Amino acid sequence: MPCPGRCRKPRTTGLTMVIDKGLGRNQVEDLIQCAGDYIDIIKLTFGTSAFYDKDLLRKKNELISSSGIEVMPGGTFLEVAVWQKTLSSYLKRAQELGFTTIEVSDGTIKMDKRTREEAIRQALDQGFKVITEVGKKDPKEALPIKLIHQLIAADLANGAFKVIIEAREAGRGVGIFDREGRTKKDEIDRILSGGADINDLIWEAPLKNQQQDLILRFGLNVNLGNIPPEEVLALEALRQGVRGDTLKRAYLERKAVKV
Repeated sequence: MPCPGRCRKPRTTGLTMVIDKGLGRNQVEDLIQCAGDYIDIIKLTFGTSAFYDKDLLRKKNELISSSGIEVMPGGTFLEVAVWQKTLSSYLKRAQELGFTTIEVSDGTIKMDKRTREEAIRQALDQGFKVITEVGKKDPKEALPIKLIHQLIAADLANGAFKVIIEAREAGRGVGIFDREGRTKKDEIDRILSGGADINDLIWEAPLKNQQQDLILRFGLNVNLGNIPPEEVLALEALRQGVRGDTLKRAYLERKAVKV
């Protein structure tokens, strides 16, 4: 381990972004001891950061960042800050609390191009790494594919490190997944038809079948997000071909080469 071709930390592709819905400091410490080598980003999702004791949150974030892992609040917080016109205060507060990365998204509110660009610029100027997200949380508000292409290109041009493809924490009925959580391969094709580099995208894929589909299609170093903490090692086993679903493919490919 790691298997040939698996990117080592610090890496810019093959990222695993963990979704944290409320882990305590001791739980985070256990997670890092057990699986820290395979975690690149921990997102304190939604607006959960608001409900921590501030000293606890600061210590938790320090533990994460000192372990070589980026830590970010959920994009919902930024949307609230943009809506309430308190972005500068939000970024200052996030920095004081020890966050290292900011998510810029408009999954719920409406955000025009200029406001989105300004949010990215301000976060970068404040010293954050910026990850953006495209897509709406309500499937009835799905964005036209041309706009998705434009947003991805513009965000990267404006300095975003990666762009997340929205699928929510459930991975059902949004983005590239249908209501049962099955992967819509034609939707992936539509997104990539805009010319985006696969390494610039993070696919939210909380379910095992979704992770498997993306790994089998794009390889072990595909960027994956919204991974539950308890699934990090299982995902890494999937990536590295020591889980039945991907081991079979590796075995067959190696056998074909020998023939």
